[in-house]
Amino acid sequence: MENFSDEYFMKKAIDEARNAFEKDEVPVGAIIVHKNRIIAKSHNLTEMLTDFTAHAEMQVFTSASEYLNNKYLNNCTLYVTLEPCVMCAGAAYWTRIGRIVFGSSDENRGYERIKTSLLHPKTKVTKGVLKEECSKIITDFFETKR
Repeated sequence: MENFSDEYFMKKAIDEARNAFEKDEVPVGAIIVHKNRIIAKSHNLTEMLTDFTAHAEMQVFTSASEYLNNKYLNNCTLYVTLEPCVMCAGAAYWTRIGRIVFGSSDENRGYERIKTSLLHPKTKVTKGVLKEECSKIITDFFETKR
């Protein structure tokens, strides 16, 4: 089985963020990988679904759980272009996701600004993967809004 890098999978999440951008959604993309295979991919759908909980992470948690027929994702990795918010970090806790890899930090709404861990104690985190590319798509989106 071929072993793909974090950068490879983050590029797939960035593709999802671009899909969101094209739909005038805040461009955050996410994928979930299990045994080196993408089992879920999505992006923010809050505008389309008129649902403030329809973040990219929430979409892929649901899809991956359905795919695996299991509410726990402890053998999976979440790749997301932007640091998860408090809501998504809380959901990640309940999924027991094995690993989270994110690109750009979110100083305003990211879970790390809360000084207590919201993630499951066994969840490993890698941050800053393709950070510049992940940050640029968000910056470009909000520049179109000004």
